[in-house]
Amino acid sequence: MEHKKTYNAKELKTPFGSLIIEGPITGEALASYEFHQDLVAFRTPNQQHKALIEIADLPEGRIIIARDQHTIVGYVTYLYPDPLERWSEGKIENLIELGAIEVIPKYRGCGVGKNLLIVSMMDDAMDDYLIITTEYYWHWDLKGTGLNVWEYRKVMEKMMNAGGLVWFATDDPEISSHPANCLMARIGKRIDNETIEKFDRLRFMNRFMY
Repeated sequence: MEHKKTYNAKELKTPFGSLIIEGPITGEALASYEFHQDLVAFRTPNQQHKALIEIADLPEGRIIIARDQHTIVGYVTYLYPDPLERWSEGKIENLIELGAIEVIPKYRGCGVGKNLLIVSMMDDAMDDYLIITTEYYWHWDLKGTGLNVWEYRKVMEKMMNAGGLVWFATDDPEISSHPANCLMARIGKRIDNETIEKFDRLRFMNRFMY
């Protein structure tokens, strides 16, 4: 599959000044920006910055960022699912995963996450993909936001809806381990029925066990 990437950008006005939301950006461009020290949800900031640069240079990898001048304050990643996860087992070449989305605490509630998704979907090539995301409550900043798991889940769903991702049922054990966890997906306009059927089989791999 040819992975076409078309750069898009928009300005987002916030109470703390304007941010540029842009991408997909190259590893070289990512390396030229500072990475905010409050981006700590997945790894240390330096390690995560390095990981994003590597993802940006993968054929299917996409990184959309929010930046305050020269400093990255938020990002979203798209790449093939982890080989250890069930979502890679179907070997669906046009299935990619929204792997991580993070915004520094200062800009939360300013619509940054929502706009990262909106800019992501400005690229027409996104209609060639079946995009999934797996939401696990243990990744959520419940302490920092003061929200309970259900309030946070509602915020996450609303944000993902801005990018056209909607809830899908699954029997995946990790997702099923807590009712707040969920699978969400966006089926691009040019996705064929065969791909959708493969995805459905991946969603319910344990159905014959009952």
